[in-house]
Amino acid sequence: MRGRSESGRRHEAVEDPAPTRELRLVSGDGYNGWESVYRDNAAWVYGLMFSKVGNRADAEDLTAEVFLAALGPLRMSATVPEVRAYLRATARTVLAGYWRVRMGREITTIDDDFAETPVDDVTENALAISRARSVLDRLPDRYRRILELRFMQGLSVRDSATDLGVSVANAKVLQHRALQMAAQFSEGGAR
Repeated sequence: MRGRSESGRRHEAVEDPAPTRELRLVSGDGYNGWESVYRDNAAWVYGLMFSKVGNRADAEDLTAEVFLAALGPLRMSATVPEVRAYLRATARTVLAGYWRVRMGREITTIDDDFAETPVDDVTENALAISRARSVLDRLPDRYRRILELRFMQGLSVRDSATDLGVSVANAKVLQHRALQMAAQFSEGGAR
């Protein structure tokens, strides 16, 4: 847009350099059936789920779960914004259930049908532990410690960093370098 300012000088409209989110006009009308509800909303529900769980298979399953959960209670007479709000609330509930099952599951239980480990497996396990210990013993103290914390004690990177008194980024670097050196030692090479 070109025009003249009050001082008589020409000026040009400056475009906003920040990208703006495209807005879409949503009508207040309702949907004419479940197929149109699904067709109009599946993409954004899937996108939301994928952004939260990070993998395609789970996102697809959760998207289907959202629509199945909404199938019964959702009225077809509801307006488009009401349907979207309901689907968003249902998606939030489905995600909460997903993370509750995924992260809140007790992993220290022993099943009743637990079979004892065969003697051969115990011997192999003891040999593997012995080899791991010999490789760890050859590493510098900080490298050995980060690997012990992460893999033998099962601590998170954050907890390991706290234990070592370093930042999370530093703990990641230590772990990476320690694994590289341990791989060299386990292949028989030495520095």
